[in-house]
Amino acid sequence: MDIKRLHVGKTLSEAAIHNGTIYLAGQIAEETTQNIEGQTREVLGHVDRLLAEAGSDKTRILMCQIFISDVKDFNEMNMVWNEWVAAGNSPPRATVQAKLVRPELLVEMVVTAAQK
Repeated sequence: MDIKRLHVGKTLSEAAIHNGTIYLAGQIAEETTQNIEGQTREVLGHVDRLLAEAGSDKTRILMCQIFISDVKDFNEMNMVWNEWVAAGNSPPRATVQAKLVRPELLVEMVVTAAQK
């Protein structure tokens, strides 16, 4: 079975597709001057875009891992998530506090989804 990779760089690919399953790299905000709500919206936009490119959408998410730099931001991040997630299709999810690679990053999400 072939593996298709999207947006391949020297260090990572933004997505890999194998046997009908899509694996996204950790998605982060590019505009890091935003607060947690803004960064979460931007990250979810990246997820939407990559899933569409891979032949899927947010209703097909199998699992999401969310890393936030400060647990105090959980409620605000979750508010944006709840506005975004498709009703009746909330995927299994884990959220943990983690020291992200750059201090201005507030949230990172890793998604696994099924193709349509």
